[in-house]
Amino acid sequence: MKPKWMLSACALLLGCAGPDVQHYRNEQPVFDPVRYFSGKTEGWGMFQKRSGEVVKRFHVQIAGRSEQGRLILDEHFVYSDGSTQQRVWTLSRQPDGSWRGTAGDVVGEAVGQLAGNALHWRYTLRLPVDDNVYDVQMDDWMYLQDDTTLINRTSMSKLGFELGQVTLFFRKLQ
Repeated sequence: MKPKWMLSACALLLGCAGPDVQHYRNEQPVFDPVRYFSGKTEGWGMFQKRSGEVVKRFHVQIAGRSEQGRLILDEHFVYSDGSTQQRVWTLSRQPDGSWRGTAGDVVGEAVGQLAGNALHWRYTLRLPVDDNVYDVQMDDWMYLQDDTTLINRTSMSKLGFELGQVTLFFRKLQ
């Protein structure tokens, strides 16, 4: 006989599973990352601990371009503590419609699924904190609201435990 706690743990884990990206397949407007991110985009966001405490706010400027069938996103972050960071993503649409991406601080590849107005990314980010570097799992959802507005919500976890959330709003510049 299996212990009751194992069954309870399995039920809890299944209950935490998020929606399938296909749930959004009929939502409008349809999100095309190449169309949205080509050119200049600006974003504002924050990181919150599990408790809800805002730890860091940031502003990001993104220059996007299509190059040899890939989408290149050159991101420049300025954080509320005055620190800065640059991340360059190289993204490519796969024949099956999924997306793959790499960046200097991403371990391996980011894998994304797109449907309707939503893009769901999963990847491992190498995150510097004080004098240490941690590999954290990112469960990243993007939702296109209109032609210029994109909302991004990311759950950050380590060893299956949520560390916090990143909330980010993008505005496509004309």
